Amino acid sequence: MDESGFFTEEITLSEGEHTISLVALDEQRNVAKQYITANYTPIAPSLANEILNSSKYDALIIGIEEYLDKQIPNLENPIKDAKLISEVLSSRYTFEKENISLLSNPTREELIVSFDKLSKTITPEDNLLIFYAGHGMWDESSGLGYWLPSDANLKSTANWFPNSTLVDYLKAIKSRHTLLIADAVFGSIYKTRGGFQDIEKAYKVLYDLPSRKAMTSGVLTEIPDKSSFTKYLIQRLKDNNERYLSSEQLFSSIRMAVINNSDAPPQFGKIRGAGDEGGDFIFLLKE
Repeated sequence: MDESGFFTEEITLSEGEHTISLVALDEQRNVAKQYITANYTPIAPSLANEILNSSKYDALIIGIEEYLDKQIPNLENPIKDAKLISEVLSSRYTFEKENISLLSNPTREELIVSFDKLSKTITPEDNLLIFYAGHGMWDESSGLGYWLPSDANLKSTANWFPNSTLVDYLKAIKSRHTLLIADAVFGSIYKTRGGFQDIEKAYKVLYDLPSRKAMTSGVLTEIPDKSSFTKYLIQRLKDNNERYLSSEQLFSSIRMAVINNSDAPPQFGKIRGAGDEGGDFIFLLKE
């Protein structure tokens, strides 16, 4: 007891009802007893705490606007857009800066090296976001889509980055959730395209089930350099005040704005053959 007659005692309780006995004994050995009943119910950890205690958020952000081949027109906005995406992820969401890789004008080899690294470092509990802004090509005869790295040659696909290779990497990277956001012409990587359903399941169910989702600015049409898709994507990520934001909700919030201000309807869906099990990527807002 302190000078004022107060005392404290820490008691570790298991879940349930407990009887705590207080016994006071004075100098004349007079005894007084009091009993306190305490019912302890542990506070269930929030989904946010569960996520942050067991996993991390990684991002590979790619912007390509300068091309060695003079026949491929340079762009003005991809690197600026890539930097803006990187900044909003690290400032407002639970992406640590050291877990964000920003690639400016990478070659095909540099893309391969980055994806190889992700396949070795990402764990089954981690979440991965991939953003690409740059030229894309669709080969109607072969039915293949490509990203064009900075060293791509318009006359040869040798240095192009096929969508099929991308899907192989997305399958090999053993994340819990992978979300691909591409502001480029894209080919058929979707299991489902264009359709959209309201979210009815709890966020925890969405997070527990692995997912491989893609969100793109268009499919087979030419994408303008100044993209409405990326503009509204960044704006929505900046304005969002909800602790949890699924990729499907994010897409739903920008879909009509992009359609009303662009000739290319945006697309959202599961990535075919990459291991999607029905979950969704959850953006977690910082507290």
